[in-house]
Amino acid sequence: MRDLRTRPEGLTAREAARRLQAHGPNVLTSRSGHGWARRLLGQFTHPLALLLWLAAVLAWVSGTTALAVAIVAVILVNAALAFAQERQAERAVSALAAYLPVRARVIRDGVGASIEAADLVPGDILLVEEGDRVSADARLLAGAVEVDMSTLTGESLPAFRSADATDLGGTVLDAKDLVFSGTNCTGGAARAVVFATGMATELGRIAALTQRVGHDESPLERQVKRVAWLIAAVAVGVGLAFLPLGVLVAGLPLSDSFQFAIGLLVANVPEGLLPTITLALAVGVRVLARGGAVVKRLSAVETLGSTTVICTDKTGTLTRNRMRVTEIWTSDGALHAGTPAAATALLARTAAACANAEVDPAAPDDATGDPTEIALLLAAADLGADISVEPRQAARVRQFHFDPTLRLMSTVDDLGGVVVNTKGAPEEVLRRTTHLQVPGGPRPMSAEDRAAVEAAAARFAARGLRVLALAYREVPPGTPAPTERTEAERDLVLLGLVAMVDPPRPEVADAVDRCHRAGIRLIVVTGDNGLTAAEIARQVGIGSSGITVVTGAELETMPEADLDALLRDGGELVFARSSPEVKLRVADALRAQGHVVAMTGDGVNDAPALRRADIGVAMGRSGTDVAREAATMVLTDDNFATIVTAVEAGRRVFDNVRKFIVYIFAHATPEVLPFLVFALSGGAIPLPLTVPQILAVDLGTETLPALALGREPAEPGLMDRPPRHRGDNVIDRPMLTRAWALLGGISALLVLGGYLLTLLAGGWTPGAPTGPGTALHHTWQQATTMSFLGIVACQIGTAFAARTNHAPLRAIGALSNRLLLWGIAFELAFTAAVLAIPPLARVFGMALPPLWQIALLPLFPVLVWGADELWRARRRRVEG
Repeated sequence: MRDLRTRPEGLTAREAARRLQAHGPNVLTSRSGHGWARRLLGQFTHPLALLLWLAAVLAWVSGTTALAVAIVAVILVNAALAFAQERQAERAVSALAAYLPVRARVIRDGVGASIEAADLVPGDILLVEEGDRVSADARLLAGAVEVDMSTLTGESLPAFRSADATDLGGTVLDAKDLVFSGTNCTGGAARAVVFATGMATELGRIAALTQRVGHDESPLERQVKRVAWLIAAVAVGVGLAFLPLGVLVAGLPLSDSFQFAIGLLVANVPEGLLPTITLALAVGVRVLARGGAVVKRLSAVETLGSTTVICTDKTGTLTRNRMRVTEIWTSDGALHAGTPAAATALLARTAAACANAEVDPAAPDDATGDPTEIALLLAAADLGADISVEPRQAARVRQFHFDPTLRLMSTVDDLGGVVVNTKGAPEEVLRRTTHLQVPGGPRPMSAEDRAAVEAAAARFAARGLRVLALAYREVPPGTPAPTERTEAERDLVLLGLVAMVDPPRPEVADAVDRCHRAGIRLIVVTGDNGLTAAEIARQVGIGSSGITVVTGAELETMPEADLDALLRDGGELVFARSSPEVKLRVADALRAQGHVVAMTGDGVNDAPALRRADIGVAMGRSGTDVAREAATMVLTDDNFATIVTAVEAGRRVFDNVRKFIVYIFAHATPEVLPFLVFALSGGAIPLPLTVPQILAVDLGTETLPALALGREPAEPGLMDRPPRHRGDNVIDRPMLTRAWALLGGISALLVLGGYLLTLLAGGWTPGAPTGPGTALHHTWQQATTMSFLGIVACQIGTAFAARTNHAPLRAIGALSNRLLLWGIAFELAFTAAVLAIPPLARVFGMALPPLWQIALLPLFPVLVWGADELWRARRRRVEG
């Protein structure tokens, strides 16, 4: 304390601000390494880029150096665009830290305060409790904690740390009175003084040695990469097959055959596909974060869309988590909260003592702590008890934290005599109770008394009220205060029951209805009473056709086969009085049945289940730091409706990925077919499209509309269809049939028709020479320009067709995606520039066709979109 120039009352706010300037923020800084260089290099070596490199080599070998340079330029531009998009995606994920600032409780100016962990400075007095993440290296001053040190030592068992420890042997990490940044408190409570922050911590030292950043590749990205390799293999195979075919069968010169092979390779490359998918996932992450769901991995967005079961907590998720005491039951009978009576005086004293929340009755909205404790303290204040923090802490001798398995919390307090104060689930308190408090004092509890208490608890629970029992025990004078939990929580005197209401969130009922329509099953896993949980579930629409309630005790004795049968039945369930281990068991059983499980949790012991579930969902407000770190997604509003919104967003992102893949793949057919016509005709029909024109299509006109399709709003009926199966591929046979055969086939026919029309109108006959210096060369350039313009026109029709996978275009509105309209505007502007600017026209071999032929182009997008609209209408009739 002397060396750090601090005191038990903590630093002043002004001194803390000065030290923050001197020591810097309590964050880990990242050295600029060469990770970006490796990622940039990766843009030149992925399968689609390798395909282009092969095309460039073939162009150079065949003597068309200008074409080789053009293809290399395309590789460079495409790599730069892809790298920029991936960097944007990384920044989007990194920016999520702003939504989840880690907070720490400190003493400043003599009072407790919650600050961002980044503002911790050496000398701060840090308060550490169960569920907290330790945010700086600190030495314990008072208390004892168990800490998960696995982030630093790899040791899975919690380490005990106590202010009373004096062992000076071993390494710094072995010191029994030190806690370290990046570790998690799994039990106990302590006060500590911070001695190192930021890069000066042990965690900072390790970070400085490693500085490695891993890339989490999603299953979607892996699927698309496999498809990219498949495309590359097909393109190379087809090119190699047609090379001898063109020379030996069609009688083409070797240079023309090489040009054909190059065109085939380039036409098969969907440039920008992989980074476009990454960017679409990153956009989904940002949208979710703005809606209250912070997703910590890009891959989770995809997983969300296939969720089949949501295992949700009740308190704070389905309900508001704003508890208030409405009724109190004592031996005198049921009383309204706030009604003073002789039997409630001791009850109020116990409620005030057995709590850690901080409440000012004059400003209840500013209270901090567990909502249940806040409600109890406010009720105790109404009954005349002193609920201020200082006397409570002065009187406390020992505390046994709330145990989610025992469902109990107890404190040992010196209230003029040593008293054990206990609160918890009624059945657990009754199990440890031997006496009942009556106006004349404690008397032995009879069987009739127990039945009356159980009946009162059941009546409250059936009305959807949360019920707690309060009890106490006076330790005989001269007897040491109990140090073990089992010793303290025995021979209790029951004071009464407290019934609290936590009303359902108004938006949850609609969210539950959306889940049912989407084919998502809901299971409530709660530590609350079964009747209370079932009533709340009924109020929000869960189990409206009947719900099964399974208690924790029943589940403990239930064989795995019976649990599997219960979950396989498909009905909606309530697992009541459940420990966190139940969540883990349920998650394992559901995943074994092939379900994609989203699991909510907020406590330390929820962490294993959150990690095991496909999507672990932690509460951002009421959840512990441990739960938040274990989860895949954090709800900043603790709201069940946000989970459903996130599932819908995941489905939308997956659908949009499929939309722009359809859009990109559809253009392979009109680009490849002209080369096949050229080869199969033995050169009698000249090349309908040049390689530079293909590059202009793939890189100049195609990219922005594809990106815009990744931002499509949700399609009508998105949440009215069942979840996709875990093993469903993003690219399947119906999708390829639609892209290559329907959209691509119609586009190819229109493009070839426009090309041949221009040639024939210019006086061309099959086999007539069209090379440089011939009379028909200008006509051929006009015809290839018509092919280019035809592909651009068909792209517009494909873009509007790809906007929906099922619904008609009118259901979403033709003009509702403004980004797509801007993308099409850029596409048209780029096309006009290529035609009108002479240097560009020469590079791409453009020559303006006659106006009467250009007038035919507006029909192309209508025909492409119309054919797809009819196909989707027929599919809806078949499926409906």
